[in-house]
Amino acid sequence: MTPNWFAAIMGTGIVATSGVALHSDLPGLSVVTTGFWLLASVGLVITTILFLRAGPTEHAGDPTMAHFYGAPAMALLTVGAGTIELGPQFLGDHIAVWVGGLLWLAGTAVGLFTAVWIPFRMITGSQSAESGAMPSWLMPVVPPMVSAATGSLLIGHISAGQLRLGVLATCYGMFGLSLIVGFLTIGMVYSRLVHQGLPSVNVAPTVWIMLGMIGQSITAAVLLGNNAALVFEGREAPIAAGLHILGIGYGLVMSGFAVFVFLLAVSITVHNARRGMGFTAAWWSFTFPVGTCVTGSAALAFATDSGLLQVTAGSLYVLLLLAWGTVASRSLAMLAGRMKMNPSVCQMRSDTAAPAFERNTRTEVRVVSV
Repeated sequence: MTPNWFAAIMGTGIVATSGVALHSDLPGLSVVTTGFWLLASVGLVITTILFLRAGPTEHAGDPTMAHFYGAPAMALLTVGAGTIELGPQFLGDHIAVWVGGLLWLAGTAVGLFTAVWIPFRMITGSQSAESGAMPSWLMPVVPPMVSAATGSLLIGHISAGQLRLGVLATCYGMFGLSLIVGFLTIGMVYSRLVHQGLPSVNVAPTVWIMLGMIGQSITAAVLLGNNAALVFEGREAPIAAGLHILGIGYGLVMSGFAVFVFLLAVSITVHNARRGMGFTAAWWSFTFPVGTCVTGSAALAFATDSGLLQVTAGSLYVLLLLAWGTVASRSLAMLAGRMKMNPSVCQMRSDTAAPAFERNTRTEVRVVSV
């Protein structure tokens, strides 16, 4: 069981949480979001059990697969957010918040570990001279941003005082960590794309990961700004007002960059689809990033009362549903075919990157790749 299986949980869970973010009373939407949350929850349990049984560190030495160790953290966080928002109808408010909070703590701990561990491995390992930054490099550094966005959901359920302040401050700290490291990585990836292109047509879907970083940062900035008023009151109210304005300002400015990356990702995908881009697990990159754009635009629409942003969020949600249906059906078909040939197969090819590390094996250097 490889860690990139958790990308399917991320892509399924974001359909639920982004649907809630729309704040829409559209008939049937509640049933849809609840169904996707339940599916993601069951999938998370099954995938986690299989992942742990197979040995969670089995693929840590693979320079391509190692980046996807950020996926389990984001899967935990996404399902945790859905539990807080949709779980009360089954578990009750108190239990749902506790379960969601525990999932947030677990996802945050794993995400902070991978955000440091993977870059450390890359820095201390021998780099391949021909390799360059790939979109998958964002996978281990995005989880803290997801923690910042989903952590805002917990603030309203925490009693006023130092703990609530601490959670808000921690979320802002993780926002800064992921924002700076993430945009440094995006800069390197953009340079790689411009100067060298992609190593193969099948890597094209991973370009959407950059969009996920941007959409999640907008979501986090706006939601944390909205919830700052719960922490800073009375004489400290101006701080909350400032953070609220900062979140809206950041969201509006970054929306322009999101449109650019969205159009670039669409263009690259179409370009490579015409050249025979085959189905791989990387296609799950079409789901979670689009979902973060739904939550980001919906949060910004709610904060600014913008009709245009509401329509944008709704349109992106329809696109998300279409993308999920396509990728899920293709994944099931691929899995069924592989299990028919080999019942013990539980590995999905990612086809996401050229070699990133080299391992020294006694007297020779062996390039590790997929």
